[in-house]
Amino acid sequence: MDALRLLHIKELTMSHRIMLGLLVVAAMALLTAKPAQAADDDTQAVKAANVVFHDALNALFTGNAAPMKASWSHADDVTYMGPVGGMQVGWSQVEPYWDKQAAKKLGGKVDPVDVHITASPALAVVHYYEKGENVIDGKPQPVNIRATTTFRKEGGQWKVIGHHTDTLAYLQK
Repeated sequence: MDALRLLHIKELTMSHRIMLGLLVVAAMALLTAKPAQAADDDTQAVKAANVVFHDALNALFTGNAAPMKASWSHADDVTYMGPVGGMQVGWSQVEPYWDKQAAKKLGGKVDPVDVHITASPALAVVHYYEKGENVIDGKPQPVNIRATTTFRKEGGQWKVIGHHTDTLAYLQK
């Protein structure tokens, strides 16, 4: 009798293990479904923020720095390493840089091409090429550089906290 009772307990234990395993698999499926949707939502929001950033960049080429300033975080940890070279760290260095660039009125237009986004609920990194042209002394100058823009969600909005590009020789004069 003790052997039958022990066998019955083992069978119940095996049943419980199988049921527990199925419950764990089901719970994992439910838990991973929501973050996947959230990640897709974040990716789409970052994609839109990157378009806003490039619209702001193109406005900067006409002399208007306001949209660029609005697209950036105003925190002390932001960084900018653009096509002129150098590095600005913190909003106190980045903000006046945009005024200086706007004053050049470079003209032209650039667009993000071959965009790759990696997003989490709070941070995102976007790798791409900036392609287009600037107009220097009335002459079109090609832009075809690698770019990385980093975003952070602040107050529910994606703000730029870093932008890094290759340099452009015609801007380093």
